[in-house]
Amino acid sequence: MRIAVLGGGPGGLYFAYLWKRRHPDAEVELFEQNPADATWGFGVVFSEQALEFLRADDPDTVDAIAPRMESWRNITLNLRGQSVEIDGVGFSAIGRLELLRLLQARAESAGVVARYGTQVQSLDQLAGYDLIVAADGLNSLARRTYEGDFGFSISYSSNKFAWYGTSKTFPTLSQTFVATERGCFNAHHYRYSPEMSTFLVECDRATWQAYGFAETSIEESKAICERVFAATLDGHTLISNRSVWRNFPWVWNEHWWHRNVVLIGDALHTAHFSIGSGTRLAIEDAIALVKALGAESRLPEGLARYQAERQPIVKKLVTAARTSADWYEKFPEHMSLDPMDFAYSYITRSGRIDDSRLRAMAPQFMARYAARRANGGAA
Repeated sequence: MRIAVLGGGPGGLYFAYLWKRRHPDAEVELFEQNPADATWGFGVVFSEQALEFLRADDPDTVDAIAPRMESWRNITLNLRGQSVEIDGVGFSAIGRLELLRLLQARAESAGVVARYGTQVQSLDQLAGYDLIVAADGLNSLARRTYEGDFGFSISYSSNKFAWYGTSKTFPTLSQTFVATERGCFNAHHYRYSPEMSTFLVECDRATWQAYGFAETSIEESKAICERVFAATLDGHTLISNRSVWRNFPWVWNEHWWHRNVVLIGDALHTAHFSIGSGTRLAIEDAIALVKALGAESRLPEGLARYQAERQPIVKKLVTAARTSADWYEKFPEHMSLDPMDFAYSYITRSGRIDDSRLRAMAPQFMARYAARRANGGAA
């Protein structure tokens, strides 16, 4: 089989690597418009469950990635000068560029032909390929070519966010909520290397308008965020990399393939950053596609199997992500709660975690929370 992969992000690289490793005689070419060492964003985060899912299918890749990752067992919430730790919520993070380099090396070692700095202007350029795997992100050329056939739709959350990095490192995945005279901010921050952290700043639309962010430059916005989170940054600065204010885009496609074109990753679906890593979803899509195609002798049946088996899983996660995003749309209201009640509201926001599961997952937090409730809400 002759396969073209559009997009050199984690999903495209991982599909190309997996397929070529399992089918050495296949011709797999990957097309990425940016140079091999170009990326946006800073760190990407994986839950423990996500890493175990990957280990079950490809332990060698996990063994290559794991030593480069930063890991922790707790989540820390900071509100009104108080911190609440929720135990038992394990995550690991790695720099996006570091992850790309590792996956690039694995794809190359398997024999994938990667063409970086190569922009595909039209799918007509790929007419000779048996399969086109569209891993080309939110603005996917392949999806735009057949938007109606894919049943594409997009909507946006009302909150605004900007993605920064910082040299300030944090012991756990943390969130800091800050009230100012003109509105409320939230920062999602976690270290992804011994020297660097991701620092995503979020606010509701009213706050964004009150600060005039629509008229400020990237540097001016960064300076405002540094002042808002001065105590959290502790003298460190924020680092920009395309750090513009955006609304989170909800992408969905009812049909996951058309003719010989199949979608994975952000080209196919998105899930809010508060609950799911787009990188994790893209990699899991790649695994599911490789398995489905390998289980069928004909391409249409393999593509149909991919959608039939993977779509219900993604739908469930996206539903939880929307519920989580709804909580963030109202986070200024939640900030009036006592820190322990706030933490409980936060950790149960997606509807996927009830008290029974929470007691098993985070026994220390739940013991403190139960003691506080038994004491009539007193700290």
